[in-house]
Amino acid sequence: MTSIPDDNPPIDVDRRHLPHACGVYLMRDGAGEILYIGKAKDLAARVAQYFDASRHPLKNAALMPLVRRIDYVPCASEREALLLEQRLIRSRQPFFNVLWKDDKSYPFVKITLGEDFPRLMMTRRKIADGSAYFGPYPKAAPVKALLRDLWRRKIFPLRPCRWTFGVGKPLAERKIHGCLYYHTRECPAPCAGRISRTEYRKIAERAAMFFKGDYRRLIKDFDQRMRRASSKLDFEGAARWRNNLRGMEQLAERVRMNRVMPGEIEKPLASSRATEELQSVLRLERPPFHIECFDVSHFQGRAHVAAMSCFRGGEPNKGHYRRFRIKTVAGVDDFAALFEVVGRRYRRLAAGKEPPDLVLIDGGPGQLHAAQRALKDAGVRIPIASLAKRLEAVYTPESAAPLILPRSSEALKLLQRLRDEAHRFGVTYHRLLRRKELLG
Repeated sequence: MTSIPDDNPPIDVDRRHLPHACGVYLMRDGAGEILYIGKAKDLAARVAQYFDASRHPLKNAALMPLVRRIDYVPCASEREALLLEQRLIRSRQPFFNVLWKDDKSYPFVKITLGEDFPRLMMTRRKIADGSAYFGPYPKAAPVKALLRDLWRRKIFPLRPCRWTFGVGKPLAERKIHGCLYYHTRECPAPCAGRISRTEYRKIAERAAMFFKGDYRRLIKDFDQRMRRASSKLDFEGAARWRNNLRGMEQLAERVRMNRVMPGEIEKPLASSRATEELQSVLRLERPPFHIECFDVSHFQGRAHVAAMSCFRGGEPNKGHYRRFRIKTVAGVDDFAALFEVVGRRYRRLAAGKEPPDLVLIDGGPGQLHAAQRALKDAGVRIPIASLAKRLEAVYTPESAAPLILPRSSEALKLLQRLRDEAHRFGVTYHRLLRRKELLG
C-alpha cells in the first residue's frame, strides 16, 4: 500500500512497492473505495506516469489528490491483464473509469462460420451470430498485419469482400465481374463457383483450428525467416517477418483467469500486499516480487537432496521450481549441502539471467550463514533471509536477533508458504529416488 499526503501541491510518493511486471492496478480513496482500474505491461512505469504533470494534466489533477492507496494484481501476460481489467471495471464500476469511458473495446478475430462462405476479419463487437471469435487482443496493429500477410500468402484464402450471399442466394453477375480479387485470382471466388462449398469451408475450419492451436512451431519459423532475411540485408523482408512474429506472439498468449467472482480479487491483492509488508520488515530496496526458497531433505543420511520453490507476486511459479542431488557432501551436513546447491544455482545465474529479489532458506542462523557464503563465492548480491521452524523466527544477515512476526502477518504467511512448498517438493523428489533405489 502507498500513502499519499493530503496536501495537494506536488505529490511525491514512494512507488518502490510496485514491480516491473505485467498486471492490473487499483487506485483507492481513503475509505478503500476503488476510484480507477487500469492495466499495464510494466506496473511501476505505468503508475509513475500519473505523477508526471505533463501527461494527462486534467485527468491527473482530478484523480490523484483523491488517491490514498494503490493495489496491484500481477498477471502472466498482457492479454490476461486486459481481460482482468475489463471484468473488474464491469463488476466494480469505478467512478473515474465510468466518467472517462470512451466506449473503447479491444479487437477480436472473427470467422463468420454462420455463413455458407465464411469470412475472416477483425471486429470490436462480439455477438451471438454463429461466428467463431478469438481474443480479445491488447494490440490490433500486429494482428491486422499478420492476418493480411496470411491472406496474401494464401494460407487461409477466405474471401475479403463484404457481400452477403450463399447457396440459396447467389451473388449478382455484375458484382462478381466488378470484383478486382476475382480477376486477379487472389480470392478463391466461391461466388463464381470456382471452389465448392465443402472445400471452401475446409479452409475456414483450418483457420479456426489455427487460432485455437499451438503456435510455437510457427513462431520459431517466423523468427528463423526474419534472421535469414536480416543476414541477407533484406531489411524490408526482415521487418515484415518481425511484424508477423509480433502478431503471432499476440495470438499465442495464454490466459489463465476466465472469470472473476465477487471477493475473488482479494486473494491476489493479499499476495501483493504480503510482498509490500515483506519489503518493509526486511528493509529491502524493492518489493520481493520474485522469491526463491531452498530446503534440504534426507532419510537416515541417505538420498540427500535439496529443492527450490519459486514465487512471483506472492503466488507459486511452479515452472521455475528446481531439485538437486547433493554431489559433494558425504553423510548428513545440511550446512554443506546448502552451500553446494545455493552456489550451483547462482553461479549459473551469473551469466546474465535475472536474479530473484530475495533468497529464503529453511533453517536458522547456521543455514543462513552457509547460504550467504555460497552467494558471496558465486559473485552475486541478493538479499537473503531464513525462516526457522522453532517459533517461526526470521533471521537476516543484518540483525543478530531474529524477527518475530505476528501469526496474522501476511509477510510471515508468504514465507511459510514458500518454505512449505520447497519442503513438499524436496520430499517428493526424495521419495522418488528411494523408490528407484528399492526397484533397482
